[in-house]
Amino acid sequence: MFKSISGVVVLFAVLGLVGCQSMSGKTAGETVSDASISTAVQSKLTADRVSNFTRVDVDTERGIVNLSGVVQSAEQKARASELARQVNGVKRVNNNLQVQDQPSKTGKLSQ
Repeated sequence: MFKSISGVVVLFAVLGLVGCQSMSGKTAGETVSDASISTAVQSKLTADRVSNFTRVDVDTERGIVNLSGVVQSAEQKARASELARQVNGVKRVNNNLQVQDQPSKTGKLSQ
């Protein structure tokens, strides 16, 4: 009888551990870690006084940071990647930022 009770306890323990994973396949620890990475990257971008990263979105999945949005120049795009890579826990950065065309001094869009 003790054997069957201990078997049930082990079964519930295993089910409990499996239940800790969300539908995305990430554990609660990975979710918190990804959220903290996204927050840290966003804070680093916001704190950068040289560039204006107000139109950059950050999403992290298993340590891979995805940057999306619009920046003013290729230099800002590169700077955003550089800053994101400095955050602990970042494994890779996918930089999907778009460089916004700036009007030229004559008022026409640059091509």
